[in-house]
Amino acid sequence: MSSYKLVCPHCRGKMRIRTSEGQHIFLRVAYLQCTNEACSWSCRAQFEMTHELSPSSTPNPQAVLPMAPTKMRHQAMRRDDDQLDLLEDDCNAQQPA
Repeated sequence: MSSYKLVCPHCRGKMRIRTSEGQHIFLRVAYLQCTNEACSWSCRAQFEMTHELSPSSTPNPQAVLPMAPTKMRHQAMRRDDDQLDLLEDDCNAQQPA
């Protein structure tokens, strides 16, 4: 089960991953579909790992990413409750007029 909460950019409904395939150790291509039957929008998405935020305690020599800059690591640790998450959205938030 996925821990992501993907939100449809059209109706703000929940999206589900229909299928996915690994392209590389750090890249996965997924095919998504909105679960709102009235919308049913679908798309292709890419999930890419780009930077290491903290080292693994069981490192794989084939899994080497650049260390994230300090600013990026600090941003990852910060939680701004007013900022909408890219993958999780408050579906009850008012839409702009």
